[in-house]
Amino acid sequence: MVLGVCLSGCSLLSSTPEPGASAAGRPSASAEAADSTEAANSGAGAPDGDTGGGSGEPAPTLVRDAFAGLQATLDDTCTPGAGDCADFLGRVNDELDRLDKAMKADPQGPDHFKEPVAWITGLRTTLGEDVSTPNLEKHRDALVGTRDRVNTWMQDHPEDYR
Repeated sequence: MVLGVCLSGCSLLSSTPEPGASAAGRPSASAEAADSTEAANSGAGAPDGDTGGGSGEPAPTLVRDAFAGLQATLDDTCTPGAGDCADFLGRVNDELDRLDKAMKADPQGPDHFKEPVAWITGLRTTLGEDVSTPNLEKHRDALVGTRDRVNTWMQDHPEDYR
């Protein structure tokens, strides 16, 4: 018991505490969280250093992040007409759209991603403006096929998402 008191008493001793430091001399959890939030909001650590400029617009999604969202749909599927397609196909459509925008906004330019952008553009032509569940179910093979083609292309170009 005495040893525990001495150890806890010793850990409380420190020289002049630094701002944002706990009594033990380590940054507090809230200080660390504030620092990481500040770094994220300032764009620190962003590979391209683009934080959206002074326009007030958020920075474009990185291709890496958009591709990760698309990959998260790879193990999912649905059966048209069974009622389980709305969420899955809507998500695949949204992730392809997000990846398309990220590729077009990438510093390397949309020509660097010429093939996947063309496949997604072809899908947009097929779907038209109708992203309703019946239309997505009707074009399920085109949606899933485009997702799979883009995934294969990206797997062959790992430098574009790592």
